[in-house]
Amino acid sequence: MTTPSFPATPAINRRFRLQWEPAQDSHVLLYPEGMVKLNASAGEILACCDGVRSVDQIVTELEAKFDAGGLRPDIEHFLAYAAEQQWIV
Repeated sequence: MTTPSFPATPAINRRFRLQWEPAQDSHVLLYPEGMVKLNASAGEILACCDGVRSVDQIVTELEAKFDAGGLRPDIEHFLAYAAEQQWIV
């Protein structure tokens, strides 16, 4: 098993723009060739990816926001996927 790879302080790749899309009732990632509709969890995680907050801070904030514990594995799994898709740098 390999360790997931993602930036320590993830930021949205400049090739994408994260925004709330009322017509989709969700966050979306816009890029010149199209759009990625995100589920609620993915949107919340990417909204924290500002290039300033560390992964630890993102986990802490989201666990506090949703009054939930044990979110780290899911957040790290998504961040690894987002890095693989080049959504974050």
